[in-house]
Amino acid sequence: MISIYKIKPKFQQLLMPLLKLLRGWGISPNAITILSIILSFALSYFFWNASDGSSYFLIVAFGLLLRMMLNALDGMMARIYNLQSKLGEILNEVGDIISDVAIYFPLIIFSSLSIEIAIIFILLSIINEFCGLIAKVISGKRRYDGPMGKSDRAFLIGVICIVYYFTNSLDPYMNYIIGGSSILMIFSSYIRLTKSIKNGKNNK
Repeated sequence: MISIYKIKPKFQQLLMPLLKLLRGWGISPNAITILSIILSFALSYFFWNASDGSSYFLIVAFGLLLRMMLNALDGMMARIYNLQSKLGEILNEVGDIISDVAIYFPLIIFSSLSIEIAIIFILLSIINEFCGLIAKVISGKRRYDGPMGKSDRAFLIGVICIVYYFTNSLDPYMNYIIGGSSILMIFSSYIRLTKSIKNGKNNK
């Protein structure tokens, strides 16, 4: 299934020099994860106030790219340098959900978007991550299947912000874009659960 997550290996290769630099400075995976959470709340502030200044939309778009980099770096560092921990796993999983809610919460004040659709999108992003996490309980493997997984959602909102920086032409289509994305998240959650059940049976 099409998903930004499929390009993760190439994305990680590009981040290797930065990873070595950060580790050389003594920065830990958990520190990167916490920084990502703090960044998410900062982006939420800019997104909430974006209607007061279009430059905020651009800040959110580039901030989402930075968040994707941080999300990749903490896992890479933990794995490559054997720094994995239970605390790190908790911070990563809980942090992702908290960060998603923080970043997407400002959608509820978009005048071009139905508040019900915005809330459904936020709730489904939580459910989608939960389905990926529960897969690890069932089959022993965390699932990131798309469409509209964490990276896809970040990419979508980033593109929306870039468009809004230049024009409000998306206004008539926001309900369809966010509503359609919500449907894709339902599909993604279903795929994650069915594949985890299948893999769980095969592992018995």
